[in-house]
Amino acid sequence: MTFKVYFQPSKNNTPRRENTKSLYLEADSEAEARQLVENNTEYNIEYIELLDEKSLEYEKQNADFKITKF
Repeated sequence: MTFKVYFQPSKNNTPRRENTKSLYLEADSEAEARQLVENNTEYNIEYIELLDEKSLEYEKQNADFKITKF
């Protein structure tokens, strides 16, 4: 399954909408996706979204689309 993870780059700063970034990753569940990000980054996770087929195709049209591997 492909997940889109919305995050703040640092846990030390107050979250601001303008600083929200996202990454895409493959995982078997939302819990596994969260664990992967928490174990490999210092990001402050805001939200994790499971992408269905249509959403994934739309996201792939974005020039910044890249599956993150840890």
